[in-house]
Amino acid sequence: MINQFLNYLRYERNSSPQTAQTYEEALEEFESYITFRDEGLSLGEIDTDIIRDWMESLMDKGNSASTINKKLSALRSFYRFALKRKLVTHDPAHCIDGPKKSKPLPQFLREGEMDRLLDDLEWDDNYNNVRARTILLLLYSTGLRRSELVGLNDYDVDFSVNQLKVTGKRNKQRIIPFGDELARELCHYIDVRDKEVGNSGESGEHPLFLGSKGDRITGEQVYIIVRKYLTAVTSLKKRSPHVLRHTFATAMLNNGAGLESIKDLLGHESVSTTEIYTHTTFEQLKRVYKEAHPRA
Repeated sequence: MINQFLNYLRYERNSSPQTAQTYEEALEEFESYITFRDEGLSLGEIDTDIIRDWMESLMDKGNSASTINKKLSALRSFYRFALKRKLVTHDPAHCIDGPKKSKPLPQFLREGEMDRLLDDLEWDDNYNNVRARTILLLLYSTGLRRSELVGLNDYDVDFSVNQLKVTGKRNKQRIIPFGDELARELCHYIDVRDKEVGNSGESGEHPLFLGSKGDRITGEQVYIIVRKYLTAVTSLKKRSPHVLRHTFATAMLNNGAGLESIKDLLGHESVSTTEIYTHTTFEQLKRVYKEAHPRA
């Protein structure tokens, strides 16, 4: 049956040699598994439990979810073909779901790294340095996306109640509170900006953060600024503005904030999106345990 299927791939479907080889390897591996399990079994006699057991054995050998799903895809194609050609009486693979790919945990800076970044680095009082520190503190204090920061205008900052009006994805707006430290930093930045660069007032919007030429700062400029300064305090592979968004959420969760509140501050549609930070903090907890417990 396997040979018939491979001939079908090569000569009827005109599949690439690489695809045919990948499918052949997966099917031969599966056939070896069921033969080892029971020499009397054939490909036409197995049930879904045997396929699930095979997938479990692949996991035990360290295969990734992506690899297992590719092998399962080959098995599904084979049984669809065999059932259509009446080489088997049933398709045991059609209702089996492959393993879900694990999402990488978000990377974030520790509190001590953020303290070094904001408090220990030397910050000159020129426009570029003041702007950089304000951007870093704002991202850490509010969890804004890079595009949301770029889109801020002067009138989105309400110093009377320390609130930001933020326009997020699909033009949804939300209000984010901020603390006195960020309020002072923003006031200082605006003062330096207006003296050194001026405010372009493009289209009457009055962008909050300006480039050196007086126009609205770009997302690429924000990325370059953040990457430059994060490099000074962390060895993380990712050193983007989104890392500071993750850092904000993780810090909030570690200090007692509820998931629903963090969801609203981040502008997530569902709390399920925010739940990934609980995994982040648990991984951090495990590291602390291993470092601190004498028998860990």
